Amino acid sequence: MITSFEMCAGAGGQALGLEKAGFTHAGLIEIDKHACGTLRLNRPSWNVLEQDIRQFNGSHLRGLDLLAGGVPCPPFSKAGKQMGSGDERDLFPEAIRLVDEIRPRAVMLENVRGLLDSIFDDYRHKIMEDLRKLGYMADWRLLNASDFGVSQLRPRVVFVAVRQEYAHHFDWPQPFAYNPITVGELLYDLMSERGWKNADRWRLIANDIAPTLVGGSKRHGGPDLGPTRAKRAWEALGVDGHGLADQAPDPDFTGMPRLTVRMTARIQGFPDEWEFFGGKTAAYRQVGNAFPPPVAKTVGMQIIQYLKAVSKERLFAI
Repeated sequence: MITSFEMCAGAGGQALGLEKAGFTHAGLIEIDKHACGTLRLNRPSWNVLEQDIRQFNGSHLRGLDLLAGGVPCPPFSKAGKQMGSGDERDLFPEAIRLVDEIRPRAVMLENVRGLLDSIFDDYRHKIMEDLRKLGYMADWRLLNASDFGVSQLRPRVVFVAVRQEYAHHFDWPQPFAYNPITVGELLYDLMSERGWKNADRWRLIANDIAPTLVGGSKRHGGPDLGPTRAKRAWEALGVDGHGLADQAPDPDFTGMPRLTVRMTARIQGFPDEWEFFGGKTAAYRQVGNAFPPPVAKTVGMQIIQYLKAVSKERLFAI
C-alpha cells in the first residue's frame, strides 16, 4: 500500500487524482466546512480532519510515502495583491514544518502560476533551500491542465521534492500526444439535457478549450467566471460568464447560456458522480479552486514510479 496525506485538501481534486494514480490516503486536512462536507459525501471512508493546518502535528505520520497539498493561492495570485510571505494566508511555512515532522519519501505541492513572477524569485528559492536542508531535492514545473486531457488551459506551478540520494529516479510527466476536446463537445450533453433547441449551434461556437476557471475568494461576492478578460473569453465560446445557472437551458432559451456547477466541474476534470456540498456559491468556489484530478493523477503516477524504483534500488543494495 502506497500512502499519502493531503493538506489543504479542498474539494478533493488532488486527492481524487492521487487515488486514481494508486495512493491510499492516510488522512486529509481542510479548514473549510463545505469542502470537508464534499470530501465526506464522496468518500465516507476517508479520514477527513476539519481543522486549521497550523494546529496540526504530523509526527505520527513519520515515514509516509507522500505529503501532498495545494496551499492557499491568494498570496501569489495576480487577482490579489501578491503579498507573498506577508500574507497571513501563506501556508508554505506550515507545509515545510510538516515535511520536517513527517519526513515523507516524496512531497508534492501546487499553486498558481503567479508564484513564478520575478517578485517571488527569492521566495521560491527559499522553499527549495528549506527542503534541501531537510534532505530533499526539490524542483518545480509549470503544468498546463490542457496538456493532460483537461479541456481548460489552467497553468499551475507544481513542486515535487524527493530524497536527494534518489532524485535521479524521478521524471516529470510528458504532455499527452493529443489535444483535449472542445468545450462544445465536452458539455453538449449537459447543455442539451432539457431539450435546448440551439444546443447544436452552440456546440459549434464553443469550439475551443475553456479559459482558466476562477474560484474566487470568500471575501468577494457570488459565483461568476472571472474578471472582465475571462468573461470575454467565455463570450467567444458562447457562454455568459456573469454568473452560473441552476440548470441547463430550457427548450426555447435564447441568448448565451450560463454554465451550471456540474458543467464547471466537468471542465475541471471531476467525474460527473463527484458531488459538491453546499449552495451554488460554495460549490462553485470549491470547483474553481480545485487542482484538476487528471493532472494530479498524472504527476502522482510519476511519483509512484519513483517510489517503486527507490524500493527496488534499496532491495538490491541489501
